[in-house]
Amino acid sequence: MPARIIDGKIIASELRARVAGEVTRVRREHGLTPGLAVVLVGSDPASQVYVRSKHKQTEAAGMASFQYVLPEDVAQDDLLALIAKLNRDPAVHGILVQLPLPKSLHTETVINAIDPAKDVDGLHPHNAGRLAGGSAALSPCTPLGCIILTKSVHASLEGMNAIVIGRSNLVGRPLLQLLLNENATVTSAHSRSRELAKLCARADLVYAAVGRPEMVRGDWIKPGATVIDVGINRQPSADGKTKLVGDVAFTEVSDVAGAITPVPGGVGQMTVACLLVNTLRAACAIHGLPKPAV
Repeated sequence: MPARIIDGKIIASELRARVAGEVTRVRREHGLTPGLAVVLVGSDPASQVYVRSKHKQTEAAGMASFQYVLPEDVAQDDLLALIAKLNRDPAVHGILVQLPLPKSLHTETVINAIDPAKDVDGLHPHNAGRLAGGSAALSPCTPLGCIILTKSVHASLEGMNAIVIGRSNLVGRPLLQLLLNENATVTSAHSRSRELAKLCARADLVYAAVGRPEMVRGDWIKPGATVIDVGINRQPSADGKTKLVGDVAFTEVSDVAGAITPVPGGVGQMTVACLLVNTLRAACAIHGLPKPAV
């Protein structure tokens, strides 16, 4: 029986609606409008698309949206000065600097300059450390979306065997910590892990975030497992154009898995929705309000 398709588009839409409802409530009860500032350096086409999507969805949720577009050759001190200004701005509760940055800028220095309370990308060492220690923290949006998608299939992840293929600071490492916080038993793997197929075959939950097109094959998967594909890769198609594929061989794996996310239409849909969640949570925390119901 083919795997159940986990529809990220529908789940993200439902999450955005819940965020919008909470934003309305917070504004009505406390006079607070959460604000998100997005900083884009340069004119990378993919980054421009992401920033436009974030702006549109932020406003649709009833939040204030602030956009700053800087030239590719901006001096690092000027970028840091803008971040310092946003750190002080009471109307801004979330700050996101769109990555990747031009090579002339030092990414770690830029991320570290963001107020951890406004770090809605969850990349500041303060938030990464709190997450690793099992404390409340702003978590990176894509891993948070992975957990929400998984919970659309399994109400509880407690005691389940999970494997995370990939160890990036943006996805693999924080996802590992989020799964541990859900009381799952987690294996951390990557492209150089030995006998990776055998490691996968034991897992109830498989998260592929390694950046290799269709690396995870059907015979790697335990029958009935839930597979979350974080990969977004472009491959040539038969018509001479390119198509998007994930890190999972979708057709093969769908014949074995119990549930699977498609690419596109899966994890990618959740990232901006979770950015809205983080902005709302940050606004409430900064103003000493209870954690919102999202």
